[in-house]
Amino acid sequence: LQNMQWRNKAINDTFQPGSTFKILTLAMALEENKVKMSDTFNCPGYVVIEGAKINCSKRAPGHGHQDLITAFANSCNPAFINIGLRLGNTTFYNYMKAFGLTGKTGVDNVTPIELIRAQAACVNGGYLRTPYIVSEVLDQSGNVKYRHDTTPLRQVISEDTSKTVREIMEYEVEHGTGKNGKVAGYRIGGKTGTADQIDGSVTVSFTCCAPADDPQIMMLLTLSNASDKTGTYRSGGNMAAPVASSIMAEILP
Repeated sequence: LQNMQWRNKAINDTFQPGSTFKILTLAMALEENKVKMSDTFNCPGYVVIEGAKINCSKRAPGHGHQDLITAFANSCNPAFINIGLRLGNTTFYNYMKAFGLTGKTGVDNVTPIELIRAQAACVNGGYLRTPYIVSEVLDQSGNVKYRHDTTPLRQVISEDTSKTVREIMEYEVEHGTGKNGKVAGYRIGGKTGTADQIDGSVTVSFTCCAPADDPQIMMLLTLSNASDKTGTYRSGGNMAAPVASSIMAEILP
């Protein structure tokens, strides 16, 4: 019971990130030149992979033809499955490792802190950093006794790729599924997520960063056991993004 009360869900719990993972897929594909801004994708509302039918959020007739930035803004599953397949298993896994996601939790169950750390690397110029709580410790005279080493572990993607990811994430909040994540007077980049959990519940989430052109703050907000009885359509864009917007509206000033 005490463990349940005191557990830090960001560190202890695993969850399925849903479409917020598309930030990573996008970054990998851009870095590997497997996709470019002018590429177009056709979405009939579903895709069949090895006999399994995976629906898009927009069922048949689907999103139709769309370019990369629109596919991301629409959170289009067929488009991003296509992009993932272009990368291939080995490259995809190598990036998972580079982004720090191949610990004991496996591919589709990451902890929130692991995910936001990888997402931060996608928007901060490509650098994977070690999460920390205490930046420095001072003695009574104000001398620094300890300072956290902020040297990045490694650069996963280039500055150019990271800039493109930021632009696409900003478009998603301006024109896509993340428009409820807008904050007046600020440039926000983001990505929504809605995921079916193994126990049958639905987790909705929203990742956002600001300012979109030079991120100083990044937030991953997840709502587990999202109810379908509230009258609000159950999705990250409708449930998580508005909450993230109100939090960011307090943080950013």
